[in-house]
Amino acid sequence: MRGQLGQLMQQAQRMQEEMKRAQEELGRLEVTGSAGGGLVSVTMSGRHEVRRVSIDRKLFADDPEMAEDLVAAAVNDAVNKVAEASQRMLGGMAAGLNLPAGFKLPF
Repeated sequence: MRGQLGQLMQQAQRMQEEMKRAQEELGRLEVTGSAGGGLVSVTMSGRHEVRRVSIDRKLFADDPEMAEDLVAAAVNDAVNKVAEASQRMLGGMAAGLNLPAGFKLPF
């Protein structure tokens, strides 16, 4: 019993270290969301910090409401890409825990 507990604790510590490395890697990640066929693009970090926004200036002059909608769509596209990367990087680690179906870790 004691050996199993020690083994479980080592496994948990390794997983914690892997999780920390994956979160650091996610923080360095940059994704670009776009909308309107590239008229608007948003570059975002893995921590959901918007780093750059690019908007075709002619679009603003011609149709500012559409430009606003495309900015929102580009941000949402970037957020979805960060979520996909997070799932790819962190989701596999949780698989080894044998958690109940639907259980989510806090990230």
